[in-house]
Amino acid sequence: MPQKLTWDREGNWEANGSWGKMNSVGRKIYLDQWQRRLDRLRIEHHVPGACLAVLVDGSVHELASGVLHRGTGVDATPDSVFQLGSLAKVYTATLVMQLVDSGALDLDATVVSVLPDFSTGNPEATPTMTIRQLLSHTSGLTCDFTYDSGRGDDCLAKYVEAAAEVDLDCPPGTAVSYSSLGYNVLGRIVEVLTGQTWDEALKERLLAPLGLESTMTLPEEALAFRTAMGHLGELGEDPAPAPAWDLMPRSAGPYGRVLASAGDLARLAKLHLDGGKAADGTRLLSAESVAAMQRREIDVPDKWTVHADGWGLGWTLYDFLGTTGFGHDGASIGQYGFLRVVPEKGVALVLLTNGGDARRLYEALFGELLEQLAGARMPAAFGPPAQPPAMELAPLLGTYKRAGVVITVSEQEGKPHLVYEFVDGMKDFSPPLRMDLVPVEENVYAGPGSGAYSADWMPVVFSTLADGTRCVYIGMRAAPKVA
Repeated sequence: MPQKLTWDREGNWEANGSWGKMNSVGRKIYLDQWQRRLDRLRIEHHVPGACLAVLVDGSVHELASGVLHRGTGVDATPDSVFQLGSLAKVYTATLVMQLVDSGALDLDATVVSVLPDFSTGNPEATPTMTIRQLLSHTSGLTCDFTYDSGRGDDCLAKYVEAAAEVDLDCPPGTAVSYSSLGYNVLGRIVEVLTGQTWDEALKERLLAPLGLESTMTLPEEALAFRTAMGHLGELGEDPAPAPAWDLMPRSAGPYGRVLASAGDLARLAKLHLDGGKAADGTRLLSAESVAAMQRREIDVPDKWTVHADGWGLGWTLYDFLGTTGFGHDGASIGQYGFLRVVPEKGVALVLLTNGGDARRLYEALFGELLEQLAGARMPAAFGPPAQPPAMELAPLLGTYKRAGVVITVSEQEGKPHLVYEFVDGMKDFSPPLRMDLVPVEENVYAGPGSGAYSADWMPVVFSTLADGTRCVYIGMRAAPKVA
């Protein structure tokens, strides 16, 4: 039976070894209640295991549910670690801003001023690219360049060198286009300016001062912890363990290779809520840099794939129906993570999962938590209306291209049809994806969802670059129209 909560004169209570506090407006957190909701929603959405961390009133509360591996049956516990995927970008951005604070780096300096040998497939645009553009995903660098440069300490240097001929998605500064390659370039900048590997810099400059003992970057380090296995399968069914635990090379570190517990990720968020100070009062980031990271750099045309409303310096920015917030998402092989922060309420939520319909679990659970703890509301789930509006197709038809991908939009039986095809170095990544599109609103269409990260419907958003070129967004990547 759930333990009864007992309140003292100061509004503190204890339950199952954790405590909560009532703040000045009577806001309460009930751990037993949220444990039951986590358990129920996890089962409903076929998620094998999940860990939840809630930061409220200055304290982090950690919950766990289910198993880390359906094959072994090992229970998930609050100290379990998960692969964070793109949530690693927040760590890299924080390291970069520490270098800005020290005077070693200028946000508006060009990349080539720090990495003289840096180059891309666009020799004219490359010299104009800035650190600020890398942080805000406006550099034009593509997302999906994967390259295994080995396990050596020179892996990032080799990765950036190998990317020298990769085409840009779009010219620097003309649009937001989500970029993992850009964050590896930032990781290499950290190495050059600190004289350390990215992994060493992260541990010495951020993890150790914050006391994040359940955060690491390398697989052998994860062996000392209860570590989640990703699971794959059809939505609506219990998934099976993925064929491999980890397919990311060491060179993926700055954009996607951090493992952590939910509580440790919440404690990183607390650094940003506390103006850049660690729990012991040590200043790790200036208040000015904390604010700059949360300041809007650019609006986001695709407001549905990760619920983004805009982008700051490293942070995704959210509009919780009138309440502003920041955070990030991450995904690896069968693992999905979500971080949402409401700064004016001092609330941060972390959910780490290892498969199943993680998107619906996140939407349901965070929807309830945000409303109760921060008076905020999640945006509605993406999808077409019951009566889709009529749209003029002619301006949208044609061929769009970004690095490694060609997208063709045509009309079939009076309806828009899209073919998403991998080409060049990515041509063997997957067979072409074909889908009919359903109108949602002007320039916004819905295609069939592609898995746990997009649930039923996937946004396809048409927009225009700053230079007037039409483009289409799929997965937050911009593909300019070429024909």
